[in-house]
Amino acid sequence: MAEHEHVRVAVIGSGFGGLGAAVRLRREGITDFVVLERAGSVGGTWRDNSYPGCACDVPSHLYSFSFAPNPDWPRSFSGQEHIRAYLERVTDTFGLRPHLRFNAEVKRMTWDAERLRWDIETTGGNWSADVVVSATGPLSEPKLPDVPGLDTFPGKVFHSARWDHDYDLRGKRVAVIGTGASAIQIVPSVQKQVERLTLFQRTPAWVLPRMDRPIGAAERAVHRALPFTTKLRRGLLWGIRELQVQAFTKHPGELGFVEQLAKRNMARAVKDPALRAKLTPDYRIGCKRILLSSTYYPALAQPNVDVVASGLTEVRGSTLVAADGSEAEVDAIVFSTGFHVTDMPIAERVVGPEGKTLADVWSGGVQALRGASAAGFPNWMTIIGPNTGLGNSSMILMIESQLNYMADYLRQLDVLGVPPGSSGSGGGRVALDARPSAVRAWNHRVQERMKRTVWNTGGCTSWYLDASGRNTTIWPGTTAEFRRATRRVDLAEYAVLRAADARPETGAENAEVAA
Repeated sequence: MAEHEHVRVAVIGSGFGGLGAAVRLRREGITDFVVLERAGSVGGTWRDNSYPGCACDVPSHLYSFSFAPNPDWPRSFSGQEHIRAYLERVTDTFGLRPHLRFNAEVKRMTWDAERLRWDIETTGGNWSADVVVSATGPLSEPKLPDVPGLDTFPGKVFHSARWDHDYDLRGKRVAVIGTGASAIQIVPSVQKQVERLTLFQRTPAWVLPRMDRPIGAAERAVHRALPFTTKLRRGLLWGIRELQVQAFTKHPGELGFVEQLAKRNMARAVKDPALRAKLTPDYRIGCKRILLSSTYYPALAQPNVDVVASGLTEVRGSTLVAADGSEAEVDAIVFSTGFHVTDMPIAERVVGPEGKTLADVWSGGVQALRGASAAGFPNWMTIIGPNTGLGNSSMILMIESQLNYMADYLRQLDVLGVPPGSSGSGGGRVALDARPSAVRAWNHRVQERMKRTVWNTGGCTSWYLDASGRNTTIWPGTTAEFRRATRRVDLAEYAVLRAADARPETGAENAEVAA
């Protein structure tokens, strides 16, 4: 590799996961790190997704770091611009800018088994690191379907996560492909502007009202003057969602009442029985993520909107053809078709000691010890890894749990012999490599618990499932359970590699060193 800078930790990505990791590193007294970001600013998915109506479906006070409360959220459910501004503020408050390296997309990271370090090639230079923390996130790479004839379409085409703000939709015939969390925000936001909107719906979603409201100046003033009220509000929001978990994970039948609420929500806005039939799912609520909107159904009921209850299968010039044979002439196509979640693109760029990529190892399904460590890839950790997603609460809770695990991981390396601020060469250096048996045992426990959840039994096909139908995305328990499971690193689950011979120590030696 060409000339490079060595750091103790390289963090990949500057969304919630990457910035959270950077803050935690500084709080642990570690300043020898960089945050490698492919774009020119922080924000991750909240930078990339700037489509009309983009907002969070988790309450603001829960969708923020516990160590960086924000008493000034303007709404109970904040918009994209407010969340992005919050992340910029976190970056400045915790002094992270000196660690940021923008326009540095990771092209390849390779494990050097002799030096026990990662060699990292990016578009903005090269680095080596003792430890890599990958925080690229599951919602970072847009997924476009392979539609025959799409290359012949003469109009505008873009994904919701790559919105073209220079293209004026006013007066256009627009097709929205997909009915997920992005689509239900886009449709009501553009419906009044366009001449005609055609929604291609492969699968209808369950939609509940969005109980959003402005947070007044007096309320914000109370939160500023009495910080414990912000903490109390967050705690209440968290507790309510923790109580809901059992219905998703153990007793899906209890969700029938919620289905009735969703049907009443639809009936209030959609009077046409034929349209209601199109919009009514045939699977248990919760199997796919429950969506929140008070404007989606009213928009679909407008005279300039057509709902095609079928997926897009072909494009013939300006004509879009659905699986049911229906056609629509359009000027622009907006794909709201999600992201590469179960086949994370970063995995193709991570090369282990035997020359195999992480994507090769994960070809049969992604799995990682406690959602963080993959066997055969020493000192490499991921934030929001396999089976750490949530179906009803805030991912920030899961991220902070994984940051606890990361912090203890680094402490264990210190105890085992890596001097802080190591130069990257010489003896005494160690690495931790997740044991395959530990990864299998953890994954087996998770998948066994998954069998009775609504995500596996609800009768739907969702983006939570991989190509083989296995749920590698969702955590089948409470956030408190995950917090306990990731509080500390169990050295018995890892092989210890030393620079002298780069061979794992035996179990007995591990126990002796750990003691």
